[in-house]
Parts: sequence; C-alpha cells; structure tokens
Amino acid sequence: MSVRIGVQPKPPPGLAAPLLRWYRCHGRRGLPWIQGGDGSGQGRSPSGRSVDLYLVWVSEVILQQTRVESAIPYYRRFVARFPDLSALAHASLDDVLAAWSGLGYYARARNLHRAARTVARERSGRLPETLEGLIALPGIGRSTAGAILALGRGHRCPILDGNVRRVLARYHAVRQWPGTAAVRRRFWELAERHLPRRGVAEYTQAIMDLGATICLPRRPACDRCPVRRGCIAHRDGLERCIPVRRPRKKLPLRRTRFVIAVSSAGELLLECRPPTGIWGGLWCFPECPPERDPGSWADDRLGAVPLAEERLPSLRHTFSHFRLDVEPILLRLPPSRPATLAEPDRIRWLSPPECSRLGLAVPVRKLLDIIVPRIRTERKSER
Repeated sequence: MSVRIGVQPKPPPGLAAPLLRWYRCHGRRGLPWIQGGDGSGQGRSPSGRSVDLYLVWVSEVILQQTRVESAIPYYRRFVARFPDLSALAHASLDDVLAAWSGLGYYARARNLHRAARTVARERSGRLPETLEGLIALPGIGRSTAGAILALGRGHRCPILDGNVRRVLARYHAVRQWPGTAAVRRRFWELAERHLPRRGVAEYTQAIMDLGATICLPRRPACDRCPVRRGCIAHRDGLERCIPVRRPRKKLPLRRTRFVIAVSSAGELLLECRPPTGIWGGLWCFPECPPERDPGSWADDRLGAVPLAEERLPSLRHTFSHFRLDVEPILLRLPPSRPATLAEPDRIRWLSPPECSRLGLAVPVRKLLDIIVPRIRTERKSER
C-alpha cells in the first residue's frame, strides 16, 4: 500500500524507465539483506524465495547513517548474533548495544530492540506489512517503513532517504533547503509521482544506488547518469548547487571529565548511562564535575584516596548538535578492596575483557585502547 498525497500528476518521462534499465546492467548486486542479492521481483529474490522483512528492516536502520560499503560488515556481524526477530527480542540491551558498537547513533539500536520486543509480544513475532503498522513501531519513520515494504514486498511505497532526496532535488531543480515542512511535502509528492506500476523493489534499490554511486553529493558523475536528459539541474548547470545545504550553525562546546579508576587488581570502574540522552544505555567512565577535585571525588564515591593521579590528553567528540571535550583523569587506587557499589546493575568493577564485551561509548573505547595495554604491561612486571 502507499499513502496518497493530493492529486497524482502524470509522471514526467525519462526517470523510472531508464533508471530500471540502468539498474539491471549496473546496479549493485549481492546485498546480503536481499536473498539472491538484487532486489528483483515483487518482494522475492531471483530464486523465488520471499525476502525476509526482518533482514531488510535491520539493514535499513543500519543504513540510515552509514554507507553501504561500511554497513555490510556491521550488518553481517549483527545478524550473525541476532539472526531473526525472536533472537533480537530475547537479547539483553547490553548485548544489542555491544553488537552495534562502532555504528554510532545508538538510539537506533535501542529502538530496534524495543520494536522487536513489541512485535514479539503483540504480533507473535511477525512484522506488520502495512505502512501504518510499521510506522507505529519505535524508530521506524515513513521512509524506513516504505523501504521495508517496497524492497521486501514490492508495495508501491515511496522512500526519501538522503540519496533519493538528492536525486529528486537535482532532477526537478528544487532550490529550497528540505528542512521545512512545506519542502518536505514537495519531496514526498515527487517521490510518489515517480513510482512505477511494476518493479517497485527494483526501482527503489535503483534510485538509492543512483544516489550512492552516480548522483554524488560533491562530484556527480553526470556523464554516466542514465536520467541526465530529464535532469533540470544538469540542463541548467546547477548540479553543484543542488541540493541546497542546511544553513551552517556554529556548534556549542561543552566539557566533561571522565574518571578512569583502576583498582590494584587491574579492574576498571564503568557505569551504565541512563536510557535517554547522549550515549543512552551505553557504558562509560564515571563523570566528575570539572570544578571537583578527582581525589576527593574518589574518596567520597569509592572510599579510597588515590595513590596516583594522571591527566591524559583530552578527546573531542562531535555530536549533531554540539561538540564535547572530554578530559580523562586516570586514578590508581590503593591495594584494598574497592568499595561495595550501591547499584551493581548500573556501576561495576570490570576486567578489561569484560569491558570489551559491553556496549561502549566511542570515547570510552578509544581510552581503553590506550589504557588497557598499560595495565597489562604493569601487571606482568609485578609478577
């Protein structure tokens, strides 16, 4: 099914037909989330088997902020750990975040996990096969839902990811930034207008491939584009001006301090962050306010005065809305048993191998790469 938006104008000639011809010769093959690899047919692979909606769903969520070439290894790792919806629904959030580690935007993984549990609980493990049913699940918007149904079932649902929006912006020479509601509506109308009556799965993969391999953001390969004859931006020499970029805004800078407490046994103190907010649900080093003395913080929090304190080089991490400077402070604790922690499910002393099995924030993983070899070397020298 598809959402009807206003009057359906007659599709302009020159987009769907040449795009499908190009895709059958030059489109990407072997995508692991489409059985048989080419997305042909109405939700079936060339071998005739039905496409697994779960695999398409996982791939679409991973691809929201990741290029296909980079996404495939992460996808293979994720589905090897969670091969079906039931496995994902019954996994712990820690396991899901650990498998997601490195992809960033961890809210996607949390929503994937929540949605899987909802489907397992309320729909006997079967994903909805309607646009409305998919959109009702956590983390699935209209474009993701459309891609799942178009690629997985051949339904006439438009999609509007970044690649498709760029193709449509140039083809129709849309000279407005797509961040406003009115311009977004126009893009959805264009996306719906160009849907073919048949071969929707192929067309959907084709227009995504065109944006990812030919209609590139900075250097579009117009000489190889199958739809250049109908492209207004190409006709008018506007390829490098369209799409219109978001107005640049200076990101604010925030600061925090990580306390890297190391016990005499070589264990590290990590705590699980709240489920919402930055790094939600991931494991991090405890934070100490910049104005607080780390030694007194350790005395109050852990009941131990550090033997040594070392300031490590700062790290800068950039989010979509701000930049964060992280000041790491390494504290060596005396050879006494670490304090009993009040919330063992949220804050723990962990060995380096145990740390590596958790879902970790990127700066934490970078710091562990620096600290863990030092801990191992020191432990060996003590023996």
